Amino acid sequence: MGNTCGVTFRSKYFSSFRGAPERHDSGYAPVAAAAADADADSPLGKRPSRPAAVADAAAPPPAAGMRRGSLAPAELTANVLGHPTPSLHDHYLLGRKLGQGQFGTTYLCTDRATGADYACKSIGKRKLITKEDVEDVRREIQIMHHLAGHRNVVAIKGAYEDQVYVHIVMELCGGGELFDRIIQRGHYSERKAAELTRIVVGVVEACHSLGVIHRDLKPENFLLANKDDDMSLKAIDFGLSVFFKPGQVFTDVVGSPYYVAPEVLRKRYGPEADVWTAGVILYILLSGVPPFWAETQQGIFDAVLKGVIDFDSDPWPVISDSAKDLIMRMLNPRPAERLTAHEVLCHPWICDHGVAPDRPLDPAVLSRIKQFSAMNKLKKMALRVIAESLSEEEIAGLKEMFEAMDTDNSGAITYDELKEGMRKYGSTLKDTEIRDLMEALV
Repeated sequence: MGNTCGVTFRSKYFSSFRGAPERHDSGYAPVAAAAADADADSPLGKRPSRPAAVADAAAPPPAAGMRRGSLAPAELTANVLGHPTPSLHDHYLLGRKLGQGQFGTTYLCTDRATGADYACKSIGKRKLITKEDVEDVRREIQIMHHLAGHRNVVAIKGAYEDQVYVHIVMELCGGGELFDRIIQRGHYSERKAAELTRIVVGVVEACHSLGVIHRDLKPENFLLANKDDDMSLKAIDFGLSVFFKPGQVFTDVVGSPYYVAPEVLRKRYGPEADVWTAGVILYILLSGVPPFWAETQQGIFDAVLKGVIDFDSDPWPVISDSAKDLIMRMLNPRPAERLTAHEVLCHPWICDHGVAPDRPLDPAVLSRIKQFSAMNKLKKMALRVIAESLSEEEIAGLKEMFEAMDTDNSGAITYDELKEGMRKYGSTLKDTEIRDLMEALV
């Protein structure tokens, strides 16, 4: 079968969810919404914050699988931003594509007056199916303006709207993803993990102090503005973020499976859920694997609700007690007893000149981070192909599609099976791109 490195696909990993989990005997099972988003960890409630590929930002978007089965009424998206805006193309020149998802495309864009480069996220208005979708786009822009000025939050330059798209122009983060930088550095220690976690939790503290809950923190949502400066890490995606008032309780189940807090699954949560998520990120930074893992989405949720943290497997026996103490306090299943973001930043392991040791971590940790990152990218690519190629009904049959790719019924997909399956559904990925991802999992 060619390359024997099998990548196991479980269809539930690729579903996108919004709304409350249904109660099953074994716990909470998610209620599937429609089309899968192109995020690596299948957000529970991801709205269209990552745009679908188009060659020309002024051209109508291609047909793609639609959520909830119908196009938005024209009056719903006639004026998404609620006010007229100048023409994007009068002020910026759109360049190469930087990224894509089901709902639009992110392009390099250049200010015509100054020559400065930015990123432009163009969201197809046809993809905004409900009034809630429109409100989400408006709120994302409002929150980015509200957080403007924080050194570790991507800066918004402006928002524009035409007949086809909403365009968000923002700071260009050309330094790559957090995990990629960790892998490239070579030397990696608890102290470096503490520095990175301090940035993540600093963003959480800033959000909470300004009355914002992020709700979808994860490593993929942090990019480096400068590849040579680890401290230039920026939070880039506020598509699920909401404003909150002290004591306000939220009930909608959103986020990403590996990172979701137990109180979110129980449909009663507040800003403490962000601290849980940051604790999950810290656990991954120190071990290379998430603390709550299973082969199905339901299994992940069951593990989150049980809250049993493994500190026995490698590398935990050689990780400092202070690091494990902080993780336990961040992953406290009782939100009222969990550390606040400010208290996390004051913990001796994470604070400036703290006690986190600088000795190199076991190389196996870097290897596992590389595997985890590569699998997430592979999922993202597969989702992109699926979302652009299939109708809503076909997306609902993800399980059958991946089973069809698994021609030898092994429960894993080989390089040849994946290549053939993705081409069948219209993939434009190069052989080398698929092979590089497969080999990264070895």
